[in-house]
Amino acid sequence: MKNLGEATLKSIALEHFEFIPVLEKYSLDFCCRGKKTLKEACIENDLSLETILAEINEAGVPIKAQMPFNEMSADQLISYILIHHHFYVKNAIPTILNHIGKVVAKHGERYPHMEKVLALFNAVTDELIPHMQKEEQILFPRIKIIFGTDEHAIASQKVIGFIDGPINVMEIEHEKAGDLLFEIRRITNHYKAPETACTTHRVCLDELKAFEEDLHQHVHLENNILFPMAKIQMKN
Repeated sequence: MKNLGEATLKSIALEHFEFIPVLEKYSLDFCCRGKKTLKEACIENDLSLETILAEINEAGVPIKAQMPFNEMSADQLISYILIHHHFYVKNAIPTILNHIGKVVAKHGERYPHMEKVLALFNAVTDELIPHMQKEEQILFPRIKIIFGTDEHAIASQKVIGFIDGPINVMEIEHEKAGDLLFEIRRITNHYKAPETACTTHRVCLDELKAFEEDLHQHVHLENNILFPMAKIQMKN
């Protein structure tokens, strides 16, 4: 990729998986808002394009992606998403809620912003739990149908909106969840614990940071790889 500044965030993430940590560091959204170029995103977020490009160059020899996502079939991607992301989210949510709740109960007066964090993460939960159910029960089975990997599928179900409708809903919900987590990151100063924070406080901030990073990867695999693949297949 010769002119990285003019490349979209989506294309950078797809073609240079090893650069994703730099995008994450500067909160450059390559999943829901991946159509923006790196230069546009830097201007919008008041960031130095030169600084980011320098950090990318300092990364040294590019590291090959651990998983060849672009080479996976739709069925393989769905399996990966279910095992590595849906499973993680379902298990992480109650743990994170418990830890934030303890911080609010014991230290809420000292750190009132954590009450807002709790409310926001509850909203994330309300968004993601039914979202994953819709993916598992509606969208993913439909994608398997159009790729012929569901032996019990009825071909006549391939009608207008069969794929585009659910995908549009999922993309909107991805953006909502991403915005909620972005707000959590903002009010926690990028998950930075106060010097006087207790261990539970520090742990829950680390958990929230990991949760947001997982969501970015989750949404990236769907918005930028699986969904476009399904739309192309639907037209064939």
